[in-house]
Amino acid sequence: MGVVNVTPDSFYAAIRTLDHDAAIERGRRLFEAGCDIVDVGGESTRPGATDVPLDEELARVLPVVEALRAWGPVSIDTRKAEVAAAAVAVGAEVVNDVSGTLAEVAGALGVGYVAMHAKGTPQTMQQNPSYDDVISEVAAALEALGARALDAGVTKLWLDPGIGFGKRVEDNWSLLAHLDVFLDLAARLGAGVLVGTSHKRFLGSAGLVELDVNERFEGSLATAAWAMAQGVSMVRVHDVVATSQVRSLLTRAVEEVGA
Repeated sequence: MGVVNVTPDSFYAAIRTLDHDAAIERGRRLFEAGCDIVDVGGESTRPGATDVPLDEELARVLPVVEALRAWGPVSIDTRKAEVAAAAVAVGAEVVNDVSGTLAEVAGALGVGYVAMHAKGTPQTMQQNPSYDDVISEVAAALEALGARALDAGVTKLWLDPGIGFGKRVEDNWSLLAHLDVFLDLAARLGAGVLVGTSHKRFLGSAGLVELDVNERFEGSLATAAWAMAQGVSMVRVHDVVATSQVRSLLTRAVEEVGA
C-alpha cells in the first residue's frame, strides 16, 4: 500500500502533495513502481494534527481518488463517514479507518475495510499513552473491531495494530515482535494483517543517535521486510520502489528454500 497524502501538514514532508496534479502523478508512479493499492488521505493523523473540515477534505481527495482508479485499486484514508462514502462513489475500493468507527459504512458500501487500533485521537494519542500488556490489549481491541466489521457485512478485512498511534516506543517494538499474535487473530476472523511503520518516530530511536523523519529509510525498509517475512498481507509504505524490491527478494528466497 503506497501513500498519497493530499495535505500540507503530514509528518513526512517529502511526500506532501496538496496540489491535485502532483498527487495524481505520485499515485500513478506508485502503481508503476509495483504498488498493489494506493492509499489517498486528505487529513493528517500525525500526533498533534488538527481536524480538517469536511468540505475541505472532500475537495482534497475526491479528484485524486477518481483519477487514480484508472491505474489500480485505491483506498481512502479517512475518519469521516461522509468522505468514505463519497470516495467510494468515485472509485475507492477500501476504507482505511484509523478511528475504528467506519465498519458499518464499509459494510453498507460493500468495500474492503482496514480496522486500526488507536488509543485516543491525533490530538491526544501521544500524551503519555500506557498499557499493562500492549499485546493483549491491542489484540482484544482488534478482535472486537474485526467482529464488528464482519457483523456489518465487510467481506475483505485487514487488522492494523496501529504502530505509532497512541503507543510508546517500546510498545511499537513489542507489537512488531509479536506479529504472530495478530496473524493468528486475523486467521480466525478470515482477515489479513496490515502493518505501517514507514518513517515513524519510533524508528528514529533504534540506533545510537536520534534520527529525524528524513533519516529513517533503512529502518522503514527493515521493519517492512520483517513484517512481510512474518506473513502480513499488506505493508503501508512511502518508499514503494525499495519495498517492492525487498518483496521480490523475499519471494524469491522463499521459492528457493521451498525448491
